[in-house]
Amino acid sequence: GKTGEENSLVCETSRVPANTTEREDDWRALRVAGKLDFTLVGILAELSAVLARRNIGIFAVSTYNTDYIFLKNARFEEAVSAFEKAGYPVK
Repeated sequence: GKTGEENSLVCETSRVPANTTEREDDWRALRVAGKLDFTLVGILAELSAVLARRNIGIFAVSTYNTDYIFLKNARFEEAVSAFEKAGYPVK
């Protein structure tokens, strides 16, 4: 993402540009399965609510086809368990 104040890049740690002024490592990602039609609403809201109830913060990225939920590695397994208990299978 690019704004008048910053360029924000999401990439593998090994690909972080040398001139980066700030960064945060140790994230893992989950991809929402399937192509999401733009008429579908609330999918990301519901998934983030499952994690919010457990006080698990996320960084969400949406693409044309689907959404990605980035989680800190330390909370990843807890998040997977929360999704599965809420009826969302994680593969």
